[in-house]
Amino acid sequence: MNDIETEKAGLEEAGRLLFAGSADFFAAAPSLGVLPPMDGVEIAFAGRSNVGKSSLINALTGRNTLARTSHTPGRTQQLNFFKIAERLTLVDMPGYGYAAVEKAKVEAWTQLIHAYLKGRANLARVFMLIDSRHGLKSIDTDVLDGLDKAAVSYQIVLTKGDALKKNEIEARIAGIQAAIAKRPAAFPEVLLTSSRDDRGVVELRAGVARLLAERGA
Repeated sequence: MNDIETEKAGLEEAGRLLFAGSADFFAAAPSLGVLPPMDGVEIAFAGRSNVGKSSLINALTGRNTLARTSHTPGRTQQLNFFKIAERLTLVDMPGYGYAAVEKAKVEAWTQLIHAYLKGRANLARVFMLIDSRHGLKSIDTDVLDGLDKAAVSYQIVLTKGDALKKNEIEARIAGIQAAIAKRPAAFPEVLLTSSRDDRGVVELRAGVARLLAERGA
């Protein structure tokens, strides 16, 4: 096993151990004034409504009911905070882009998200979830623009990867990598995941473990 393979295996094991530990909901913030205090390393998951965000969080943590899933888009209407193994805070952000939700509510969510992103100094990375069947849409790129402007590191994570064939996966990843190549806050690696068959979950856990290691946490 060479050095790269050894490092990869070590990060995968660190990720497995991290998410095999405790995972508990501890706070919800419907407005900026009730955000919990910043404590340790924080990561956030963002994406369009119905992108499979809650399902992926549950797969990542190995708990079927940690994040609330729903067949009704727009169900998550606040920032939900989870403590992982007492070492990491995971934030489930409100889904965006669901037209059936009242315009005033969408604007309130948007303001909350933007304020959170700008003011959270311990936020290590936002994982931007994109439905692999559809790729980046204009509403997604608007969010990426905001992340670039706020200088918040983000990584594209494709969901529902089990729905694509191998050649479609390769084309989708290549297209997104080209689209984010010049974005200043984008992490270059694009991950493909599926909460149905757990593909990409090991790699995502390893990526989070790497972030913790880089932050000395």
